[in-house]
Formats: sequence, C-alpha cells, structure tokens
Amino acid sequence: MQTTEELKKLLYKNDTVADAAPEALAAAQDFCEGYKTFLDHCKTERETVAYSEKLLLEAGYKPFVPGEKLNPGDKVYTINRKKCVLAATVGTKPLDQGFHLNIAHIDSPRLDLRPVPVFEKNGLGYLRTHYYGGVRKYQWPTIPLALHGVIYRADGSAVEVCIGEKDDDPVFCITDLLPHLGAKQNAKTLAEGITAEDLNVLIGSQPIADREAEQRVKLNILGMLHEAYGITERDFTRAEIEVVPAHKARDIGLDRAMIGAYGHDDRVDAYPALMAEIGVQNPAYTTVCVLTDKEETGSDGVTGLNSMYTFHFLQQLCQTQGADYIMSCKASKCLSADVTAAYDPTFADAFEPDNGTYAGNGVAIYKYTGSRGKSSTSDASAELVSYLTRLMDRSGIVWQIGEMGKLDLGGGGTVAKYVANQDIDTIDIGVPVLAMHSPFEVVSKADVYMAYRTFKAFCEDAE
Repeated sequence: MQTTEELKKLLYKNDTVADAAPEALAAAQDFCEGYKTFLDHCKTERETVAYSEKLLLEAGYKPFVPGEKLNPGDKVYTINRKKCVLAATVGTKPLDQGFHLNIAHIDSPRLDLRPVPVFEKNGLGYLRTHYYGGVRKYQWPTIPLALHGVIYRADGSAVEVCIGEKDDDPVFCITDLLPHLGAKQNAKTLAEGITAEDLNVLIGSQPIADREAEQRVKLNILGMLHEAYGITERDFTRAEIEVVPAHKARDIGLDRAMIGAYGHDDRVDAYPALMAEIGVQNPAYTTVCVLTDKEETGSDGVTGLNSMYTFHFLQQLCQTQGADYIMSCKASKCLSADVTAAYDPTFADAFEPDNGTYAGNGVAIYKYTGSRGKSSTSDASAELVSYLTRLMDRSGIVWQIGEMGKLDLGGGGTVAKYVANQDIDTIDIGVPVLAMHSPFEVVSKADVYMAYRTFKAFCEDAE
C-alpha cells in the first residue's frame, strides 16, 4: 500500500516561482528592466513596430526579399503597414518539416480620436474619442493622458505626435463628477456611470484675444497645433491619434516583484517572444515571431491576424526552398502568446480557485479560451499540451494551467483560432495579469521571465 507521502506526490501542485526556482528571481529582475524600457517606448502599435525594427536591425536581421535564397541561420524580417512585425530565423531542417511560431499582439485597449475631434463647450476645449477594445469606461477619467500618433497633411506629408510623455510636457485628462453632486450618477450601474460620449479629453481653456470671435478656445487650440505641426482641423480626418495613460512603467511593491504599467496586454508577451527570436541561433526548425495588430477588436482588417499577411509570409518563406506550404503548416506548431486573468483575492467570487492562474506562479497555459461552451476557441489537443509541458519541464520552466475565471461570467478570445484555421497546431500561453484592460495593469516579473524562457526553449527545440 502506498504511503501518504507517496500519494501526495500524485497531486498537481501549483508552485510559485519563488519556491520552485528561486535562482530565477534575480534573472527576472534583470530581464524586466529591458521590458520596462520597451513599455515606455511602445505605447502604440506604430511605436512598438519602430522600436522592434531597431532591435532587429541591431541584432543583424535583414529585410526579407521574396524569392531570395536563404540559408540556415539567416535572420530576416518584414513590416506590415507599420503596425505588424514578422521576424524569422531559418532552421537547419527543411521548411516542409514545419515552423515554430510565437505570435503575440501589440495593440492595447485605449481611446482613439474621432474623425472630427476638436470642440469647445462653455469655455473649455475638448477632444472627442472613440474607445478601442474592451475598455471599462469608468477607469479612464481623472488620470493623466498623453496623445500619440500620426497626422497626414493635405500634401501627403506626415507628422508624428507625442505629447504628454516628457517631464515638461502638458498632459490631458477626462473629468468626472464631484461626489457632492453625484447622487444621480451613483444610482447608475457601473457601466452607465461614465458613457462613451462622456470620454472627452480636456485639451485647453485659454481663448484667443479677439472677444468678438466665436469658439475662441477652439481657435486657440487649432492655432497652437498649426504652429507646432502645420496641421488644420481637416487634417484630423487623415490622422491616427491614440489617447493613452501618460505614466511610465513602475515597479510595484516594496519587494519590486511586480510591474505596473499601461499595455501589458499584450506587450508583456510580445517583448519576451521578440527577445527569444532575436536570441536564437541556428535553430533546428525555422522560427517565426509575429507581433500583430487588431486583436483587441477581433483581429480583422489588413493588420489583424484574421487577414492573410502572416500566412503569405510563411508561403513566401516556403518558396525560398521550394517547400510545400500545406505540408509545412501541418507540421508546424504555434504558441499563441496572450495574457490571461490572474486570480485576484479582492474579487475572488469571479474565479474558480483550482482552475485559476496566479501572479508569481509562472507562465500560464490555457488549453482553450472563448466563452460559454468554449465558443471562439481552437481548444488545443492533448498531444500539443503534452509536447509543451514536457518541453517546459525539461527546461526547468515554472508553469501553470487554468481558465479565465468562472464559467459564464464572460470570457475572451485570442488569435489562436486564426492560426489553427490554417491547419497549424496552436496553443494559448501567456502571463497572468491583474487589472487586465485597465490603464494600469500589473504583472509578476517572475512570470514575464518564465514566458521568455518558454519562447526561448520553443525556438531552440529540435523535437
């Protein structure tokens, strides 16, 4: 008969990184210094692409030229419409034996300026916004905001805008009602307390000197923008301006074990995936890192993974070796790198503890995402879960597995199904996040590092 101690070894134990791999904590601190810098430079998709391209060029990557012969060890990259990055390292195995893909997204919930954004009301100047992705609207008032993006002038020339990030920059904000007059607002539901039409960004209050003019504050704002950027109000129709939190990434806690920042979803997986791709040398399988756009709104459009741009790139890589693309897809594996919800004790009734994922317990696998009866998910096979967990165990990586909260409370999707629909075995994996989709999300540095270790092991795996 087995002893109690022997029986206890049969249990699934979800250890913290601090207990399972204490030697990794110092490395996690070092790795996350680079990640915090990445976050501060990359608050929009365009900025993330530009920063990533810089890192790739410094690492010796060359622009991909369709049809050009590639040899094992060659590193190439391409950019899709300034909003997506695709980088690859050619493996020693032929391409018809498959790719190893790490795919993450680099768009985050935010506020976008509307086509005609500037207006004045009762002596105050505002910008109208349209929220992007799963925003909880009540979280956005009364925090410092910055403007990031690009504006095209009538002559086709472009000007980049970034206001609110430098120490001497002005910042912007959305106001809220004072509690003394908030009785009616307090009676509303949380979702109704701040509406989409309330998310107007305060941008100015000083009028021009001409007392006879109308919209004096708006004219002053437009005059300053024209002086600084050479733009008119009509040029906003040709602009992509994002309103994002103005704060920088900061360590959280006396132990500095966590990071608070805007945009962890999903740059917390994008950065480790990119660093793993950059670091791999002479892999067995050709590795491909994709940093994609539009996941937060359903992955549609020419820069979303529901388009063909990623799979066209894979087809073109196959053409360099005369490899069969269909055979290559069938033999490929993909880590769909996206965040999941970290168990939050403050809101414990939203989670099922045994199937929750916890900050500080390592990178999280989720076999399926979606909502209700597993809708809108690819649901990874047992064989793929077995492959990945064996790889992580061999590599000494601390991992956990779970679901995003209690059933039927909501749910969420990733890009996994779009990859799986191309006949590529795909599984979701990523960093658990506290306060996901808020302007100030929180992650564990240990989990970020374990995500990097996973992507690195996957890139280097020859199985």
